[in-house]
Order: sequence, then structure tokens, then C-alpha cells
Amino acid sequence: MTFLNKHRLTILGIFLGAIAGYLYYHFIGCVSGTCSITSKPLNSTAYGALMGGLLLNLFNTKTSKSV
Repeated sequence: MTFLNKHRLTILGIFLGAIAGYLYYHFIGCVSGTCSITSKPLNSTAYGALMGGLLLNLFNTKTSKSV
């Protein structure tokens, strides 16, 4: 089983979270610039990617090898 096939949900979560994070910055954002996460697009995108990866990683099933 390849790495990409094994972790496809987590990778999808990272990709979708990054898009959602950037869209949050673009449409909602922080006008004053004092918000630590949403004041810069890189911060918002990275935070969204992290949260998306963690969220979809919850749905990965672990396969155990029987001995």
C-alpha cells in the first residue's frame, strides 16, 4: 500500500482545509490586522490546512496485521 493511498483522507483534508482557510481570509478576514490567524493569508491557509487534515484524519481506519 503506497503512502498516498494510505493517507488519502488526510491529504484531502489538508487540501480542502487550505482552500477553506484562504477563502475565510479573503471573504471574512480581519480588518484591523490584529487577529493572529486571519491577518495574513499564509497564516489562515496554514491553519485551515492543519484543521482540515486533523478533521479528516479522524475518519482513517487502522488496519492491523494478524500474526
